[in-house]
Amino acid sequence: MTPEELRQSAEAERQKSHACKHILGVCCAAGCQSMGSDKIKDALDKQVKLKGLESEVNVKSVGCLGLCAAGPLVSLESDGKKAMYQAVKEADVAEVVEKLGKAPVKRLELSLDIPFFARQQKIILENSGVIDPERIEEYFAAGGYEALIKALTDLEPAEVIDAVSRSGLRGRGGAGFPTGLKWATVAKAAGSRKYVVCNADEGDPGAFMNRSVLESDPHRVIEGMIIAGYAVGASQGYVYVRAEYPLAIKRLKTAIKQAEGKGLLGDKILGTTFSFRLEIRLGAGAFVCGEETALLVSIEGSRGMPRPRPPFPAEAGLWGMPTLINNVETFSTVPPILRNGWEWYSAIGTEKSKGTKVFALAGQIKNTGLIEVPMGTKLRDIIFDIGGGVPDGKKFKAVQTGGPSGGCIPESKLDMSVDYESLREAGSIMGSGGMIVMNEDSSMVDVAKFFTEFCMSESCGKCVPCRTGTAQMYGLLEKIHAGEAVKADLELLKELCDLVRTTSLCGLGQTAPNPVMSTLHYFEKEYTSLLKDGPGKPAAAR
Repeated sequence: MTPEELRQSAEAERQKSHACKHILGVCCAAGCQSMGSDKIKDALDKQVKLKGLESEVNVKSVGCLGLCAAGPLVSLESDGKKAMYQAVKEADVAEVVEKLGKAPVKRLELSLDIPFFARQQKIILENSGVIDPERIEEYFAAGGYEALIKALTDLEPAEVIDAVSRSGLRGRGGAGFPTGLKWATVAKAAGSRKYVVCNADEGDPGAFMNRSVLESDPHRVIEGMIIAGYAVGASQGYVYVRAEYPLAIKRLKTAIKQAEGKGLLGDKILGTTFSFRLEIRLGAGAFVCGEETALLVSIEGSRGMPRPRPPFPAEAGLWGMPTLINNVETFSTVPPILRNGWEWYSAIGTEKSKGTKVFALAGQIKNTGLIEVPMGTKLRDIIFDIGGGVPDGKKFKAVQTGGPSGGCIPESKLDMSVDYESLREAGSIMGSGGMIVMNEDSSMVDVAKFFTEFCMSESCGKCVPCRTGTAQMYGLLEKIHAGEAVKADLELLKELCDLVRTTSLCGLGQTAPNPVMSTLHYFEKEYTSLLKDGPGKPAAAR
């Protein structure tokens, strides 16, 4: 496929879309599918055919529409006007079709003016809920692969890296390392072969950002990886995705096959001398394989266990060759940066944290779902405005960001801006983007115990601090929870947290103490109230 053929295909798809008076988009991401949205899609198809409206109505599967709590969701575009239907059932289908071109079905209508939709700024999710993720032509029509054309025909590899660097994009997988610097390091590294790896091993409890992007817009990830391969001099890429994401894997496989069929993967892409191939590698659910060196070992076919660093993967990664590793969100951000210019992207967010971030809102919050907001958005705005606050009249107590490796942030910190630096100062991390909200009934000792048990069970066992230290931490938390601990046990817990944090081999052990340390810092009274010799205990009980 040549650039001109791609653009012709995109224009043909746009004209086809405009020819339909009404477009019904049924959310067929995993959340809505679990509530029967695929059956609603089939029912809509049958009803449209029954009414003889095939030429006027386009019923299509789309990716995640965001507000998972209100699913199954159906979007409607009719005569230039947009609407959204929530909690749609098969019994509603006939009325939905009957009302096309008339007033919306009021009992199903979900206002697009509510803060959940109005307060977002979508870059990574711009196509999610808009295009059919299993049709490459719809991705073309939305501007897909235009960034790849620009990179391969107008820019030198160094110019691509310069644009990514100037944009201020930082890795969306955890620590927020500057993406352009990582790309430049791989480009300069010596090696007979180089690799590009996408880390889609999203193992944090309550996190579903990467899964949703792969289910909703897989070509965006592929395009970002091809551009990265061109920029750093790699001809082979791997997507490492957890096997527990069957729908994401299915759509990714379909997208790769389609891209190969169009000549966007393989030899001499878009008529240039650049070649790039892409394969999928399935993870077996080991949380430690989210750590980049353990992930690489797993791709190589061995048990996923971290390697000491240095050397870093940028210098010696897969099979000892220079390897670029970014996650799903990072690669997804590259195409719009090249399409719109690095100046556009760098104007979004804060001084040190540019662009937007996708978050998965979960836990005790009304609007469970997927959101994308500019870096620097206040935590209070995310939880109480976009998220709708805590349900059932309960009070907010804390929010955990960053998964098992993150910290618990209390009500007193709600007015902080959400960016890499602010979260670190608060004792947490950005992580991949999970946000778990807890209400007044939550025990922070229980929370710390839960995540410590998770890290303990997911430790690969390679290094003593993590293998033994997390087990000892968990034992002390059990003792405290049971009311059998004394002050000395609490002090020992603090010492253990510091030891595990500073001496573990990889990020799993280094960040495993975060839930304990943050809850001790902000909610220490909950710990001391359980001690045998804690304050307020009568002498007879001591």
